[in-house]
Amino acid sequence: MRSLPSPRWRRRTTAALALVAVGGALASGTAYAADYERLINGNFSAGADPWWAGTGVSNRVVNGELCATVPGGTANPWDALIGQNGVPFEAGQSYTMKFDAWAASPQPITANLGEAVSPYRGIAAHTVQLTTTKQSFSFTFTPELDFPDAGNGQASFQLGGQAAANTVCVDNVSLVGGVKPPGGDVNEPAKKINVDQVAYVPGLTKHATLTSDATAAQTWTLKNAAGTTVATGQTTPKGLDAASGDRVHLIDFSSFDTPGTGYALTVGTETSFPFDIGTTAFSKLRYDSLAYFYHNRSGIEIQAQYVGETYARPAGHLNVAPNQGDNNVPCLATLSCGYNLDVRGGWYDAGDHGKYVVNGGISAWQVLNTYERAKLIGDAAALGDGKLRIPEGANGVPDILDEARWEVEFLLKMQAPNGMVHHKIHDVNWTGLPLLPHEDPQPRRLSDTSTAATLNTAAVAAQAARIWKTIDPTFSAKAQAAAVKAYAAAKANPNKIADPNDGTGGGSYSDPTVTDEFYWAAAELFTTTGEATYRSDLTSSPHYRAASLDDRGFDWGATGPLGDITLALVPNGLPASDVTAIKNAFVAIADKHLTQMASQGYPAPYKTRTGEYDWGSGGLIANNTAVLALAHDFTGQAKYREGVFQALHYFLGRNPLSYSYVTGYGEQPVKNVHHRHWANQLDPELPTAPPGALSGGPNSALQDPIAARLLQGCAPQKCFVDHIEAYSVNEVTINWNSAFAWVANWAAEKVTTAPPVDTTAPSQPGAPSASDITTTGAKLTWTASTDAESGIAGYDVVSVEGTTQRVLTTVTSPSATLTGLTPDTAYHLAVVAKNGAGLKSQSVATTVRTKATDTPAGSCKITWRATSWSGGMSANITVANASGQAWTGWKLEFTLPGTQRISQGWSATWSQSGQAATATNLQWNGNLANGGSTQVGFNSSGSGSGEPTDFRVNGQPCTKG
Repeated sequence: MRSLPSPRWRRRTTAALALVAVGGALASGTAYAADYERLINGNFSAGADPWWAGTGVSNRVVNGELCATVPGGTANPWDALIGQNGVPFEAGQSYTMKFDAWAASPQPITANLGEAVSPYRGIAAHTVQLTTTKQSFSFTFTPELDFPDAGNGQASFQLGGQAAANTVCVDNVSLVGGVKPPGGDVNEPAKKINVDQVAYVPGLTKHATLTSDATAAQTWTLKNAAGTTVATGQTTPKGLDAASGDRVHLIDFSSFDTPGTGYALTVGTETSFPFDIGTTAFSKLRYDSLAYFYHNRSGIEIQAQYVGETYARPAGHLNVAPNQGDNNVPCLATLSCGYNLDVRGGWYDAGDHGKYVVNGGISAWQVLNTYERAKLIGDAAALGDGKLRIPEGANGVPDILDEARWEVEFLLKMQAPNGMVHHKIHDVNWTGLPLLPHEDPQPRRLSDTSTAATLNTAAVAAQAARIWKTIDPTFSAKAQAAAVKAYAAAKANPNKIADPNDGTGGGSYSDPTVTDEFYWAAAELFTTTGEATYRSDLTSSPHYRAASLDDRGFDWGATGPLGDITLALVPNGLPASDVTAIKNAFVAIADKHLTQMASQGYPAPYKTRTGEYDWGSGGLIANNTAVLALAHDFTGQAKYREGVFQALHYFLGRNPLSYSYVTGYGEQPVKNVHHRHWANQLDPELPTAPPGALSGGPNSALQDPIAARLLQGCAPQKCFVDHIEAYSVNEVTINWNSAFAWVANWAAEKVTTAPPVDTTAPSQPGAPSASDITTTGAKLTWTASTDAESGIAGYDVVSVEGTTQRVLTTVTSPSATLTGLTPDTAYHLAVVAKNGAGLKSQSVATTVRTKATDTPAGSCKITWRATSWSGGMSANITVANASGQAWTGWKLEFTLPGTQRISQGWSATWSQSGQAATATNLQWNGNLANGGSTQVGFNSSGSGSGEPTDFRVNGQPCTKG
């Protein structure tokens, strides 16, 4: 797995906060303040993040302290700042701020608490005198302002107003107080029934997800826009879904296929968002996803006639004050390159104003490959001239190529005289939000050249050369010459890795392994030129024949599969067996995705080693969806087409947070994506993002202050908040949108492609054979089914219960491991095979009895005492050993009521997945004699109260006292 890029934004700089008197005590009648820490990473053990530095100031962690280099000659203390945003405050509550600090030369600094955006209202300020020796400082205050968890509260240090430059270091920064624990439910309330909020395609499966603790099937009803019932059925309970932490049921309403708008599903009192059954939305999605790139062009006016008045803006970075242009950009001061480059044009990378070659490379390649694939095996007419709203319309060239050329030309401009390519160009320092490109005052600088950037340019330029060969021979020749020169330069400099510490003003995008980029570039150059040198490099690469393709997926740091896609699609002269091997590798990985998706409550083709979701999970899911699409291209099998649309359902609302992760699509789309000029959340005069932008999506690592504060303990698919400053989950980028645009175009092409006609059910699977039987599980194996027409899509393992059948698990291979069974219980188990056309056949049933438990029920006793309030509870639990023998360790499990989330626990190691809570003994209280007891407890936040009904210790149910 490759590392993700460094965060590309480092918080906004604020104006001075108004100074207010510091209160030294709680006001009369104020509730007791709990010891809730309001700041994140105040000891800097996790580096500098999320502490930002203002204009002219640079941060770095030295010997465990945050040290800021402060410029001299500033007029006011607030002209040089470091700080943290997203700090919550409660009016009328007491807070104490503590910190250690020293300076290279003595000077005063001010600790400021207040508002991060206009009108910059102040809460408290405390000025101290620093010496060259570290000192500890502390002060207490009572705010008169409220800032919620996702609000604009800020803590900062004012370091300016000094004649000479200085270095100021702080450590152990803490802000404690308030009665509400940080966090809470900041997203819109999730639906209990989650659907694709846009559209289901006629002829394809139509699935939704019900969140429910019920173990029995529930009745679902499908109603049309008039409220008339048009279909009904029973849900299939699937149990606990690991990625979401929800207990879920499957709703399958595939049998209803009538096109229309405004359908909704209901179960009991729960109702889904409305949705359509039809195909028209996918054509619009294809073009909106591609429009993203014109919106993010640098160096050109974005005109109202193409995007509307709301999104029109002047050209950015053309050296019109206060803007500093990209027409004559020098290298960083630490480099001595001896030249300036004109690097106007290209696409802004993400939420910032940087332009990065390694991210631009994969983005341009995917836009070009969208066209090249369509021309070879798809519908290129839909991507022709006049299809997009861009200035180059009606020039006789397909619009998608005109858009891609804007980025390709920029990549060529980044090439140095020696053939190497500069890694990136961006501002000297990070800018804040909001900031339109033409208003950016920062100087622009080129970072050093790198092997990765050089090979990106070689690959994309070679790809462009063959695509433009007959469209624009002059440009084709220019691109090919640049590709050849870049590849030769990379071979002469094979290990020039981008500096991972070059992260001021823009992300570092450092990639320590470039064998995949060499493979990709060789594949493109060989496909374009046919030359033996490139063929030799290609076939001798360890990545040859899709060796680097896996179910984690590909991205800017793992580019080998891009070369594989070209070799599989474009005629190239390689042995047919090698091309077949590449295609088979895509099919094999696609099968892995389908297997995983079949087991999920909210299916998405996504796999990491840890089960967590990474930064940019949406982009990886889109790229993995492209693997499913290519598997369909290579085989024609309907199951892969089904998989593509299942993944689109996840993006468009069938996920545990009920968000459409695509702006402008669905009843509840994301609105507050991290972007400097789609910044309506911070400035109501600016717009939200236009339709068709893909959010980065859930990220378990919580790598920004908003996410870290609000989402602690989140299940992987729930680590998301729709907030502009939550950049690690809600950023938008060109490479995620290029992946999504590729998939959207494929889907628009395939919505009317009917699955193969198949009226023959698969062969009967063999009766399952049981092994490894335990008290709660068993392993089953059986003889696989076959289906010559549509292929085997998967198997349901079912429990035959009288005249009904309950699905226990779904797999794609002829074996399954069952868990969660009841001890000492006989199960009648059968296997149902399903083919790509949805036809089924069932095996003979086998009876399997689970083993009896060794420990009788009632071997433990629980006493529960809890105090509840609006928004939380505090619980104390007595755990008593009634088993008749001593315990050498214990694990307490129960289900929390409502939406309660544990924020603090004691006397045990606490964890939570969904509403399932677990407390495991500590070293000092693990040994309990028969009749002995221990006490544990927790605080939680959320809605719902009452006593859990399913206490278990070491897996056995407890009695309650």
